[in-house]
Amino acid sequence: MAASTDPPRAGAVLRSAVRSPLVRLVVVLLLVAGGTGGWWASSARAGSGLHGEAAFATGVSRGVYDRYGVLLKDSMRSAMPGVKVRLDNSEGSLDNLERVLSGQDDFAIATADSVASFKNPQKSELRAIARLYDDYMQLVVPADSPVHKVSDLRGLRVGMGLGKSGVNLVSRRLLEAAGLDPDTDVRPVPLGVLEATNGLRDKQLDAFFWSGGLPTAALTDLSEHTPIRIVPMGDLSDPLHQLEGGGMDAYRAATIPADAYPLVEPERTAVATVAVPNLLVTRANVDPALVEALTRVVIDSRDRIGGEVHAAQLVDLRTAVYTDPLPLHEGAKRYYQSVKP
Repeated sequence: MAASTDPPRAGAVLRSAVRSPLVRLVVVLLLVAGGTGGWWASSARAGSGLHGEAAFATGVSRGVYDRYGVLLKDSMRSAMPGVKVRLDNSEGSLDNLERVLSGQDDFAIATADSVASFKNPQKSELRAIARLYDDYMQLVVPADSPVHKVSDLRGLRVGMGLGKSGVNLVSRRLLEAAGLDPDTDVRPVPLGVLEATNGLRDKQLDAFFWSGGLPTAALTDLSEHTPIRIVPMGDLSDPLHQLEGGGMDAYRAATIPADAYPLVEPERTAVATVAVPNLLVTRANVDPALVEALTRVVIDSRDRIGGEVHAAQLVDLRTAVYTDPLPLHEGAKRYYQSVKP
């Protein structure tokens, strides 16, 4: 679907339609006949549910966004059988924000630092649905690599994530925090996590950065046949906060638990690093009824999704509302207010 300059107004059209059920039906049929993607409608009859189509941008293949999206789609299908959900792979956080604002997708996941640094004249249209789980910065090298800190990457071939990914944003910042120029002091290679693991395995890369929930399936798979090590980056937490640019406050010191990747060399010890929250985002003009229903699905499906995507176990009703730097969508507010103790 071609990107438009302004966010689509399908939800606004439906909301402003004459209250007559017949007129409402005609509006819906016209939208379908015109091939308008991403439309939805709440039936006038309470309890009859939602109907239409919604598109969800996830991330690169084999990444945590990708797997989370697949499982969330299954939960949405059960809770909202009248809503057809389409999943779209993307380059990552920055790409996802562009796709939501252009109307290519209605929902997406993005890191808080990506949202804060995102430059788009329509950025004020973005809204949050929930804070999900945190992404952990992971610098992966062969087990016998001489790299033991980020500054050791000088002159090496380094996977930096795709151009519009949150991985690319934070990996460049980590290099800067370590005193390296990401364009001249390393040999940057733009790759998704699956291509990066293949490159390290085939000795086409010396190292790669990854920002994702724990564990990431592609890294687990890599460790099963290639001895790898995760380089500590906890010492870069303070230098990161001192860099110029939006979203620096989103980073926090964190620890990758020893059991996150049981086969990683050499001693299965915990690794100090940096983490950043993930937000589930949408546009302000998306139907509040749909957003309220999705918010409920996100919270209610935590345990089921968390059984396969361990990071999702951290989705919590008490922290979901902390979505800085984005305000909550009206539909999300309705849900959180409805479950207030």
